[in-house]
Amino acid sequence: MKCPHCGSTDDKVVETRNIAGGESVRRRRECLSCGYRFTSYERVEEKPLMVIKRNGRREPFDRSKLEKGILRAVEKLSVSMDTVEEIVNRIEEQVLLNNPSREVKSSELGDVVLSELKRLDYVAYIRFASVYKNFRDLRAFLEEIENIKN
Repeated sequence: MKCPHCGSTDDKVVETRNIAGGESVRRRRECLSCGYRFTSYERVEEKPLMVIKRNGRREPFDRSKLEKGILRAVEKLSVSMDTVEEIVNRIEEQVLLNNPSREVKSSELGDVVLSELKRLDYVAYIRFASVYKNFRDLRAFLEEIENIKN
């Protein structure tokens, strides 16, 4: 750490404290060249989770966008907001834990959503799948319903 007084990089840590509930560390330092005392702060800088779209474009993961998609799928079904919140939490955990690179393909994210909705409600699953898989006709719907039956 560079001394703000003399510019030397020779210092020692005199005191260390966790602050902000352990989110940051405050360190009191003393310059070994001039004796000046100063404070530095440290915190983890996380890379945001990025979603790689089908066209290769990357965009930051948007939890609210995920939630809106699921809410749209469960619209007019007897699914509570707490349940939707739990699903979004599980999806976010799965995606974050399985991707240390902090990047996930939108197709992988969509597959996790489909898996969660399939366990929750088949109607919600079909609604989401119709948009996600871009069903073009009735045959595509019927094939997906047949897959659920099997």
